[in-house]
Amino acid sequence: MEKEKTTCSEQLIALRDSLEVLGGKWKLQILRYLTNRPGEINHFKKIQREITGISAKVLSKELKDMEDNLLVTRTVQNTKPVTVAYAVTDYGKTVFPVTNTLVEWGINHRKKIIEK
Repeated sequence: MEKEKTTCSEQLIALRDSLEVLGGKWKLQILRYLTNRPGEINHFKKIQREITGISAKVLSKELKDMEDNLLVTRTVQNTKPVTVAYAVTDYGKTVFPVTNTLVEWGINHRKKIIEK
């Protein structure tokens, strides 16, 4: 089956849409963190501890945005006090090749800059 060709304008719109959903300093880091821990229970505080530098307010906002975009699930657990666990959805896992490419590029870029 032949791929449908897109115009430059359509590609730029698609890129803008992607950046709208995934852009910023934290979303891809959160997704990568959750993707790398599929069998673990990932509570809010655990995520905040592991992702250095993110504030509770920002983490909360980013998780809410990603939940709205079907990238993560939020599960309220019946504990005292109540805890909430987050996991990447199957749809969210489709971002993994993007994050993998960015990780590889980042490693190579860091080497190149150090060598300069």
